[in-house]
Amino acid sequence: MAILNNQKMTNYRWVICALLFFATTINYLDRQVLSLLVPGDHGIQAEFHWSDDTYGTIAGYFSLFYAVCMLFAGRFVDWMKTRKGFLWAIGIWSVGACLHAYCGIATAGVMTGNWFVSFARSKEILQGISATTLVASTSMGLFMFARAILALGESGNFPAAIKATAEYFPRKDRAYATSIFNSGATVGAMVAPVCIIPLGISVGWEWAFLLIGTLGFIWMGFWVFFYKKPEENPRVNQTELEYILSDKEPEQVVVKEKAPFLQCFKYKQTWSFAFGKFMTDGVWWFLLFWLPKYLEVCGLTDPKTHILPLTVLYAIVMLSLYGGKLPTIIINKTGKDPYAARMQAMLIFAFFPLFALLAQPLGQYSYWIPVVVLGIAGAAHQSWSANIFSTIGDMFPKKAIATITGIGGMAGGIGSFIIQKGAGKLFTYSSGTTMLDGKEVEMTKNLLSAGAEFVRQPLSFLGFESKSAGYFIVFCVCAVAYLIGWVVMKALVPKRQEITDL
Repeated sequence: MAILNNQKMTNYRWVICALLFFATTINYLDRQVLSLLVPGDHGIQAEFHWSDDTYGTIAGYFSLFYAVCMLFAGRFVDWMKTRKGFLWAIGIWSVGACLHAYCGIATAGVMTGNWFVSFARSKEILQGISATTLVASTSMGLFMFARAILALGESGNFPAAIKATAEYFPRKDRAYATSIFNSGATVGAMVAPVCIIPLGISVGWEWAFLLIGTLGFIWMGFWVFFYKKPEENPRVNQTELEYILSDKEPEQVVVKEKAPFLQCFKYKQTWSFAFGKFMTDGVWWFLLFWLPKYLEVCGLTDPKTHILPLTVLYAIVMLSLYGGKLPTIIINKTGKDPYAARMQAMLIFAFFPLFALLAQPLGQYSYWIPVVVLGIAGAAHQSWSANIFSTIGDMFPKKAIATITGIGGMAGGIGSFIIQKGAGKLFTYSSGTTMLDGKEVEMTKNLLSAGAEFVRQPLSFLGFESKSAGYFIVFCVCAVAYLIGWVVMKALVPKRQEITDL
């Protein structure tokens, strides 16, 4: 569709992009609260007597819940349409975020029958319970329930955001728009340490969950007021509408109203996207869930000391904002089609996570080296993520975008579950074990300082020992995941093949 109108174009599509950015920021703020408040002698992990395996189980099953929900979230957004679908998603995840605050009270209630108590009183009750293993397992189940509600809602964020982007941006601009709203994940992760750790220290971890959780309800008011389809939005003038719809003809060859769900799996394009997500999503989630714990391994045992390194790391990740622009530059210079340009950009980004191999070897000199190295790897991931999302719009009709996004999100969640659960078990195993009350348990620094002896020695791998060895193994896996993902994606879909029969 050619743009013939001489009227000055409005830029309302960027207002929508800003709303998507803030939704993604809130999404990642809510997701980060637990991981930031777990470490420390007075953190959630110590309060509920969790091992790394326990925490890995919670993080892993959150990923699994998210994966299952993502399978249906895209379909739900396609059915509900973007406006209502997004409202349902953020409303549910905000409720789930707030529910975390009451897990301590619920644990005390389940174990002692004291349900109607304050946050402070629940802590006192739990401190008086000698069956620490039962406290750990009970609280784990309750936190997993809250995480399941959070995952149910959060799974709708990216399908709805990608669908809104497809509605408001022509293909050539979608990767850039996606990189902008996707950078909300980085901003959320960057702002989280500055906000959440001081909140947890000053008013308690419970209030941190409640205060951060309410942000989603505030966003819902803005979404109701500002969002309508561009064709129906009076704030979008005719010139902007023509620009938004400038490449709509190729997507109009399909006359069916809904994309058959099972039929989506017959296309190599679906499997290509899903495999790319499976290989790489878990890397980003590992950084989100385990970086605060990793800083403890680096010697930063006080949560207050985590604020600056984590803020700097995610500030480096903000460089990914330019990642969505690279395909446009390639298109303008080479004339390649959008898919070919995106794949070329993704190959470039796939090499940067190899820097993660240096995190442990150089981290022995200063913890700032892994902070910078992992920040670069995180920036590469977010750049990769913005472009892999946009490959859907390159080949699928708009009506199928949210569904395909959901399928890919499911694959990414499964990959993340494997990494989170595996990491938790690996870190517990790498610590070695000792005997406590007739049971073989993980050796902790407190047990070691109390004179406990090893039954099984800590893991040793390529010169690293204990949890340092465990983290090095995980970093090795993360470093090569993107190149493997790219090679398989390229093999499945060597060049752009637009779907016209869905």
